[in-house]
Amino acid sequence: MSTQPHVRVYKTMTCGYCTAAVRFLRRRKGLEVEVIDLTFEPEARRELARTTGQRTVPQIFIGEHHVGGYDDLRSLDQRGELDPLLTGV
Repeated sequence: MSTQPHVRVYKTMTCGYCTAAVRFLRRRKGLEVEVIDLTFEPEARRELARTTGQRTVPQIFIGEHHVGGYDDLRSLDQRGELDPLLTGV
């Protein structure tokens, strides 16, 4: 029996794409999502940018795999590559 990978979404309060990403993962994919709010954490946001090479949010991780942002997440899903990533297949 496979378990759900750890899914993390880094977000800010004013980011509509962040809300959409969390909603998509929870409602459409039925996942538990760890949401990390960087709104008042400028150093953590700089560290995330250094780690990912991306300055925007959301930044989405499935396990240790960096998915990218909301558009990247939806593109993975449309190509049929998201579900295998979520199930480890």
